[in-house]
Formats: sequence, structure tokens, C-alpha cells
Amino acid sequence: MVGRIDQPGNPAGLRAIPEKSLSYLKKMFREAIEQMAPYSPGEQPRPGQRLIKLNTNENPYPPSPRVQAAIVKAAGTSLRLYPPPRADELVAAAARLYGISREMILAGNGSDELLAMLFRAALARGDKVAYALPTYSLYDTLAAIQEARIAAVPLGPGFAQPLAALAAERAVLTIVCNPNSPCGSPAAPAQLDNLAGALNGRLLAIDEAYVDFAACHALSLIKRHPNVIVLRSFSKSFSLAGMRLGLCFAQPPLIEQLLKVKDSYNLSRLALSAGAAALADIGWMHRNVERIKRVRAMSEKRLRVMGFEVPPSQANFVLARIEGHDMSTVAAGLRRRGILVRHFPQSVFRDALRISIGTPSQMDALFKVLEPLIRPVLAARGNGAMGKRERPHRTRTIRSTAATALGRARKNLFDL
Repeated sequence: MVGRIDQPGNPAGLRAIPEKSLSYLKKMFREAIEQMAPYSPGEQPRPGQRLIKLNTNENPYPPSPRVQAAIVKAAGTSLRLYPPPRADELVAAAARLYGISREMILAGNGSDELLAMLFRAALARGDKVAYALPTYSLYDTLAAIQEARIAAVPLGPGFAQPLAALAAERAVLTIVCNPNSPCGSPAAPAQLDNLAGALNGRLLAIDEAYVDFAACHALSLIKRHPNVIVLRSFSKSFSLAGMRLGLCFAQPPLIEQLLKVKDSYNLSRLALSAGAAALADIGWMHRNVERIKRVRAMSEKRLRVMGFEVPPSQANFVLARIEGHDMSTVAAGLRRRGILVRHFPQSVFRDALRISIGTPSQMDALFKVLEPLIRPVLAARGNGAMGKRERPHRTRTIRSTAATALGRARKNLFDL
């Protein structure tokens, strides 16, 4: 093949670089990038691995049959052409479904891209961004890229969202993941309404990746507050994690600013057709969501009977906690038996597992394996041999530069 540089014994054709020579990176990239830790998503099984995947909050049920039909139809000669830069088909479908004008909607390559656009557009070096601790850890990564200061505000009693404390931070950008990850706790729309007003024109982003599994949403706030942005994802409720689709809702002046930092053609033709078809068959999504909510309720009850503390969840996952006990051995035991869940080894929730809601049979398999693994933990608790209780955490402001290396205790622990 023309242009290949492969050599025998060196398939990539690359020379080994001495560690001391890596100092050249400092001349190529910003110091904050060179020293930060990358975002680390949850484990994805390799092709052929047979694992029950309850670690990244994907939907256990397939998307609407209309989605597959739309993808097949879109996979024609038009693929030689760039897609519409403003995702016209998808935006029009969202406008019809949610009753919001097209000028107030922006489509992204997953809500993660929309978050990246928001951080890029809103935060300069040294600006403050505020959100709860713990929450979705991608916020940390995006703040580090911008070299912003992070105001990490601990959750309140009962895993409540710390909205008053967030307002007091007076940050350039405040983010509320609602319902929050990893605990599934929601904030009421009225509380978010008050927060938007208290921020007095500063940006409030409400990350509603899990909102279709919740009892209420905050989408109406964008019509009352010019500083509110609401983000949605197709990865969870619409079963389209593999398509990478998200929506941003805000008043037109905010959308116009975000458009300035958007990639020119950020969504493929296949993704646009899939997303529009999913929105057109909203009943399919609702039926799958109701199935997940029923299994969620059953799972919460069963985990509590087993001895876990389980806060009521409004998402497609539950947090199962035994206070003071590091759950790493339990998580590892589940992994050896072919079941993936999320464990947070360096956080205040090292004594917890976040468990995505699967099908009834997947959850039965989990409980069958989990019960014998948890018996020694419960026995240790009964004997008074548990670890020390975590001390309450105070709000802390972190400068996201090279010195932080991005979150010594928080790094990438709460992936969606």
C-alpha cells in the first residue's frame, strides 16, 4: 500500500520515545491540557464478550422500529453530501413534539457536545463554574480544558440538590444535573425557577439527560428566563446511545452564541434521520420508560431488603450504598461473574454501587450474584467492623489548571 511506514517487528512503524524527550509536548500543547487527566468513560465490552452491562445507564430495550427504517432509507446516495448544518429535520421534529420554536433548539452530537460548546462559549480562564458534588464528572473535564475555577458544592441531606448554595456561588455558569447522577435525586421545577431568578442573569444549564424517567421537567423555564439552557439526550430514554444525539433548548440569543462555537457539520445524515424518527414515535419511548420505571421500583425494594441504603431514584439507575464499607470487592466480584456495575473508588461514594436498570431477567441475574457477595459486608457491619464514616464535605473552589491534575478524588467517577 502506498505511503505505509510499517516495519517488521514494529507494526505501527513508530520509534520508541524516551520519557525524558516527552518534554517537547509542553511546546505543542497548553500546560493545562498536557497535565490534565482525560475523561474516562465506563467499561465497554469488547466484541464477543458476554457481559450483563449495568454500568453506563444505557437503555436495555431497542429503539423504535421506525428508527431502523429511517436509517436504512437514509443510507443511500445522499451520504456523499454533507448533512444540513442546523440539523433541520431533527430540529423540526423536536419543535413539533415539544411546542418550542426552531430558533430555540440546537442539535448536538450527544448532550456531551452541547456541554462542550457551552463551556467553550461561556468560560474564560479563571471564570467560575458551579455544580454539585458529586455529579456528572464530564463537567470537571470541560472546566479543566477552559482552565476555569470549579465551585464544587456538596449535596444536602438525603442527596438533595444544593440549589441555594449554588446560587450563593455567583458563578459565570451554574449547572444542575437533574435528576442528578449518581444518586438519581431530582430538584423540583419551582426550585429551579427560583434558582434561575437568583442567578440574576448568569447562565444556568439544566442537564436533563435522565428527565424522561422523572416525574417532572424544567423545559418551560426557557420561556420565562433568558439565562436558562436545558439539555436533553437521546442516549437513555430513546435507546440511541450509539447514535450520539442531544438537544439544547434556550432563547434565541443564547442559541446564536452557541452556534458560533459549533462544528460545521456536527451530526451525520444517519443520526439526523434516526433522531427525527425516534421523536415521531414518542409512544415507543414512553412504553420503554414505563417498563424501566417498574423494574426500578422493584429493584429499589429488593436492594433495601438486602440491606442497602437506596435513595429514591428518578433516573434509569439506582444507587445502592452500605455506609462506611468500600464496595470495591463487591464490584470486582460482580465483574468476575460477568456483571458490570459502577463503583466509585476515590469518592465519598466509595461505599456505593450505581446500578443501571436492565431487563427483569438481567436484574434477577444481578441479585442472584449480589446477595452472596454482600453477606460478608452485612456480617462485618453487624460486628461493628465497618470503616469510618465520611466527614461532611464543604464547598471547595478548584482552579482547573495543571496543578489540579483534574480532580484527585473526583476524576471521572460519575459517568453517564
